[in-house]
Amino acid sequence: MNPSADPAASKRTDILAPDAMTDDRIQRRVFAGGLLALVVASWSYLVYQDWAMRHMDLVDMAMPGAGSWSSADFMLVFVMWAVMMIAMMLPSVLPTLRSYRAVVSMRDHQGRPNALTAVFAAGYVFTWTIFSAIATVTQSVLHAFSLVSPAMRVASPSISGALLIAAGIYQWTPSKRACLAQCASPLQFLLRHWRPGASGAWRMGIVHGAYCAGCCWMLMALLFVYGMMNLAWIIAIATYVLSEKLLPVQRWLPRLAGALLILWGFAVLSVAWR
Repeated sequence: MNPSADPAASKRTDILAPDAMTDDRIQRRVFAGGLLALVVASWSYLVYQDWAMRHMDLVDMAMPGAGSWSSADFMLVFVMWAVMMIAMMLPSVLPTLRSYRAVVSMRDHQGRPNALTAVFAAGYVFTWTIFSAIATVTQSVLHAFSLVSPAMRVASPSISGALLIAAGIYQWTPSKRACLAQCASPLQFLLRHWRPGASGAWRMGIVHGAYCAGCCWMLMALLFVYGMMNLAWIIAIATYVLSEKLLPVQRWLPRLAGALLILWGFAVLSVAWR
């Protein structure tokens, strides 16, 4: 029997549909609220770290030691990197998460769009957690050779200038353009890398995070130029990263930023070498 020919069935569908839409709206808001809470908590941590750095006479701020790092120092720096990456990078992936949820809402017949989107987001965060671990090990090596101060800033203006120039050059490379194309075009990424189910969502989140890391790793290295504890510098880099992904000017914006970074780097070097 055709359900559409049954007035009672049609009436039941009309009654249930608004409830289903309401439930979906609630779930969507709960999920969005959870992401917002995570971003706010991450930025709150960075704000507190910045405040504590400037008021060390009032608070006993945990910082890595000036000598060889202990396991506690490694963990402290890793947590700083991980929280900072969530604060800086999670907002930039929200358009992709929204697009993924919209697609999976139409394709997934088990009604799990929020759960699968959460898995996608977890895969993305996992990639940046791995990046944070690599950054921590790199920082420990730089610290061992006294190239980075305990305040997590490069010890030499020459290194700062070199980092700025290197980051500027990377902005012009094919690798940067290829990674940015995937990061800044959610639908293009989903069409190319779509995988069904929870395992597919996890894999896609990891891959998308890898593209974003490939796009932004040199920009993250610039955190050492003016210090990982410099909140204004963190906000500046995070704002630029967000602009690269959201503004419809991806073709010339990275090149313009690259040119400015190169000029900035040479200016720093010219002062350092006087």
